Amino acid sequence: MARKNPFASIMDNGDAPAERPVARDYTFKGASRSLISSIDEMAAQAGKLLEGETIIEVDPDLVDQSFANDRLNVDQEDYEADYAQVLESIRSSGQNSPALLRPHPQRPGRYMLVFGRLRWRAAKELGLKLRAVIKDISERDHVIAQGQENNARANTSFIEKALFAADIVQRKFDEDNATALAAIGVDRPTLSKMLSVASMPKDLLEAIGRAKAVGRDRWYELKLLLDKPGNVDTALALASSSDFHGMPSEARFDAIVAKLKASKPRRRAAQAPSKRSWAPSDGRVAAEMVASGKKFTIALKAKGTDAAAFGDYLSENLSELYEAFRREKRATTNGD
Repeated sequence: MARKNPFASIMDNGDAPAERPVARDYTFKGASRSLISSIDEMAAQAGKLLEGETIIEVDPDLVDQSFANDRLNVDQEDYEADYAQVLESIRSSGQNSPALLRPHPQRPGRYMLVFGRLRWRAAKELGLKLRAVIKDISERDHVIAQGQENNARANTSFIEKALFAADIVQRKFDEDNATALAAIGVDRPTLSKMLSVASMPKDLLEAIGRAKAVGRDRWYELKLLLDKPGNVDTALALASSSDFHGMPSEARFDAIVAKLKASKPRRRAAQAPSKRSWAPSDGRVAAEMVASGKKFTIALKAKGTDAAAFGDYLSENLSELYEAFRREKRATTNGD
């Protein structure tokens, strides 16, 4: 059953067009059901933070950005298109839904933005006061509210949600990642895949960009491709080419995947064999020993028949030689 977004009442007509929640048909039993119940309770409690609160007008110059980054600093043209829509809406109709602020934890007299970034930016540009709800909340409630607001918008990409989830987990609000689950609104297996995807090289993620049309399964496919030897270097080489940056974000993603699928896996370099030689003082026979991995070979050379005769002698006395080797090895081990 789909969980109701507790922030929906103040998020419509906000930063970007709202996305209708997609119902998920998950079956939970035992510990999983308890986990989801606790997440629902956390989200509901965070939603109550806004119930009955008074909307006031705040000077946008007194507001700082959220401490939790939920955006890639690339593909600014996508953000500008969203911002232009919000700017025009506020210019013509005013700010219909408030932003959520909290008193700044380090800067008295200032506020920190929880959500409503584009509304805040538009108010600054238009010289208007920012209509907002101000609530003194914890950092954990902050990221839950920010994540829930992101989940209601259609313009948040999967990779941005994954990076936001990783940022929450790294802040160690809890040991079982319940805060991240509540903020992102996913089940534990999906969160695990998000964290795996978010662990890809930062340079590569920024080179690809938001890729809004690319969902979880395709991002996870790319992660598995990058786990193969040599593929990270191949992907970064393509991402650094001049033609790559001229493509749309989704095309950049597709180009990386196609390149890696076409590349032959790089074999690990084999370790060079170790060689030694031996010869007695009379020089009548010579031996060359080669150690390669789990194999060890001895080749005997001599003038006349000494090589064959010495080889027969070694073969006939291998049992005694091996026992002597084992005794010496045990003595050395016990001595240590």
